[in-house]
Amino acid sequence: MVSAVFHSPLAQSSEKPAIKKEAAHADFTGAKAQKAQKSEPPKARNPFDWNGLILTVLPPVLGLALLVGIWALVSIGTQNSIPSPWETWKQAVDIFSDPFYRKGPNDQGVGWNVLMSLERVAVGFGLAAAVGIPAGFAIGRFEFLSRMFNPLISLLRPVSPLAWLPIGLLVFKGANPAAIWTIFICSIWPMIINTAVGVQRVPQDYMNVAKVLNLSEWKILTKILFPSVLPYMLTGVRLAVGTAWLVIVAAEMLTGGVGIGFWVWDEWNNLNVKNIIIAIFVIGIVGLVLEYALIKIATAFTFEEVKN
Repeated sequence: MVSAVFHSPLAQSSEKPAIKKEAAHADFTGAKAQKAQKSEPPKARNPFDWNGLILTVLPPVLGLALLVGIWALVSIGTQNSIPSPWETWKQAVDIFSDPFYRKGPNDQGVGWNVLMSLERVAVGFGLAAAVGIPAGFAIGRFEFLSRMFNPLISLLRPVSPLAWLPIGLLVFKGANPAAIWTIFICSIWPMIINTAVGVQRVPQDYMNVAKVLNLSEWKILTKILFPSVLPYMLTGVRLAVGTAWLVIVAAEMLTGGVGIGFWVWDEWNNLNVKNIIIAIFVIGIVGLVLEYALIKIATAFTFEEVKN
């Protein structure tokens, strides 16, 4: 009975060396693994993604090369009635060597003309944003206002912006405020429509929670509507700026004064085709910069679920 419960001293003494051997083997294995980890060579750096660089850079370069090639062929086909790319480039270098000269009220460098056009766009666009964004919130928030203004917006939005220019000249008695008025009337519709659509697409659960919490209209606007509508609102702003920059060129051609549109028309009167082509590229580059900047701003304020 005793031997069934207790092990004999001989059995215990024979087990101790085996336990010591297993512990020593485990220590040796752990030390070996640590040495192997220490002796591992550092991981190689990821190779540079040349394919990604080529796919990013090559297509735009090929597109520009195609444009220049077609331009050169047209120049040859018209017997240089259209200046060649090289001649236009030399003229552009000469123009941009002094873009801010002043030789009179109607003879100023291309830099002053661009700045004046941007100033008109900024004023007209700012007024349109000050009116259009609050109007969009109100139209989207209240169904009565939506039903009231939707027919008016549908009627007036398709009208060409230049059709409003004579009204501006009649009311404001001046070319500069008439041009700003034209920018205002063409910029306001994208901001009203996109803001109103954004308000109408706010999930109804959010509004139900606001009712349960008995939030004021100001709290609903600042805490629920504004964060949800911001991506839509910025899309409207981007569309409005693009439209405004398109319209100001045509408006300045009709009204005169200092501006990139008037500069194009003045160069046409002087039959200076090189400067007209340069102005076309300047207008395109400025519009591209404005578009890119607004896209970056819109991306920064857009939630991840909206981006995806």
